[in-house]
Amino acid sequence: MANKQTWIFWGLSACCLSVPVLAAVESPFGTNGMDALRLHQPPYNLIGRKIAIGQVEIGRPGRFGLDKAVSKNRSVSLAGAFLRNGPAKSNSGVDSHAYNVASIMVSTDKAFPGIAPGARLYSSAVGYGRSLGQPEECLSAQHIALQNGGDIRAINFSFGEPLNRDPRPEAILDGNALLTLCIDWSSRVHKTFYIIAGNQGKGGIPIPTDNYNGVNVAFSSRRGGIFNKVDVSNLAAVSEGLAMRLAGKEINRGPRRAIGIVAPGNNISLLNPDGKKNKVTGTSFAAPQVTATVALLQEFGDRQLRKKQLNWSIDSRRHEVMKAVLLNSAEKLQDNGDGLRLGMMRTLIDKQNKNWLASDAYKDPKIPLDSQMGTGHLNAFRAYQQFSALQWHPAQPVPAIGWDYGTVNAEAFVEYKLAKPLKEGSFVSLTLTWDRLVELNDKNKNGQFDAGEDFRDRGLNNLDLTLVKDDDRDANADAVCSSISQVDSVEHIFCPVLATGNYKIRVQFRNKVNEATQSYALAWWTAPVK
Repeated sequence: MANKQTWIFWGLSACCLSVPVLAAVESPFGTNGMDALRLHQPPYNLIGRKIAIGQVEIGRPGRFGLDKAVSKNRSVSLAGAFLRNGPAKSNSGVDSHAYNVASIMVSTDKAFPGIAPGARLYSSAVGYGRSLGQPEECLSAQHIALQNGGDIRAINFSFGEPLNRDPRPEAILDGNALLTLCIDWSSRVHKTFYIIAGNQGKGGIPIPTDNYNGVNVAFSSRRGGIFNKVDVSNLAAVSEGLAMRLAGKEINRGPRRAIGIVAPGNNISLLNPDGKKNKVTGTSFAAPQVTATVALLQEFGDRQLRKKQLNWSIDSRRHEVMKAVLLNSAEKLQDNGDGLRLGMMRTLIDKQNKNWLASDAYKDPKIPLDSQMGTGHLNAFRAYQQFSALQWHPAQPVPAIGWDYGTVNAEAFVEYKLAKPLKEGSFVSLTLTWDRLVELNDKNKNGQFDAGEDFRDRGLNNLDLTLVKDDDRDANADAVCSSISQVDSVEHIFCPVLATGNYKIRVQFRNKVNEATQSYALAWWTAPVK
């Protein structure tokens, strides 16, 4: 057995070397990165105020007043610090990796501000020891999900569990590890969004990257000062032979894709517990950028609720909506200035220097996500634009950009008619998300996971997403564009419109696996004729 540091952080940890302070324009959180810093400024003024987010790792950040490691540094403030499902012990379990991750989310340092410095961060350390594993990790996640009165909008996992520690015989990445089932159960029951650092390198920590209801994050590196390339350290099967060797071990078994989105992660400057600046690399530091972006969006959403904004509801807090909004607004292809590529500011390329148009996800309607790029590169400002376009229901024609949370019945479909015709040559971005149904085998009937309990996987209903002509009344007619995966909990379309005309978005419940009514979130972004 490798030592405790090795089996926890292999593939996700980053070396920490002192570096000069980067100029603000080079920040991975600025316009050349994931573009969150402009949301801090007027007229947006979004810093995650009063929004609670969570963090689960083997260790935890130091807490000022509790731990000596941060006695001279108040830049990262925790709303709560725990050891699994109990209070943290002074000077115990403090970890620089966890602190680095936390600083990306909530640092108030003037030179290196976090993405959501106004958010309330609750952090739990699972603890070190050979006897600790997925049950304790599930207890830690559940404990965080129950903080802030049970109102935790997102939970960050910048760690994972290696398959060689999974107790199942010949364990594989098939969605059935206890921690993976726990996350998919907690997503639904606790109404929180799990953000998972994507597996990174052979011998890594792949569990729970085989989850359905959260999102896994890969990381990008700079080219010409812009984060626009999937970093070579990300793990992905790039050939059939490699895919066969890694399937079930380092990447998901079968055709289901793991990566949902890409965020900056190479040479990220941040704070150490002693207040010194360091550079780090890895998916560990890409995932918290997505988590913190959720805090910014949720501050905006709660502001809309307080204002009693029309076409807005508490559905804005749902994890399925956040997932659809983030994935649909991700960047793929740089716009030429005519708006046909939806105003995207960068072209993302994979490790083989290929862009989205060369991907199987673009060419094959049965594949919604690229194995390396997911749906593209995180852009917090575009996610704000997507989210702020309001919630629209299918009872009436919908605008060019928007989102909804709804239900669809088995063997039926729901249609969203676009109010304006789409322009020939323009791209359409559509994303549909829904949950795998996982239930707790609650032996003591207390409504919570306890050590010794497990979960029941009731499977994933099969939903399809299509763009059809407005005059199409036949559910089986040829679609203009479609996403029809039989195994994923996401459908995603990014395709060009071949002819100017009127269109509608169809959400179809193709095959019932568990319940006869399925909740879903839908986000869309189109370019109408002006």
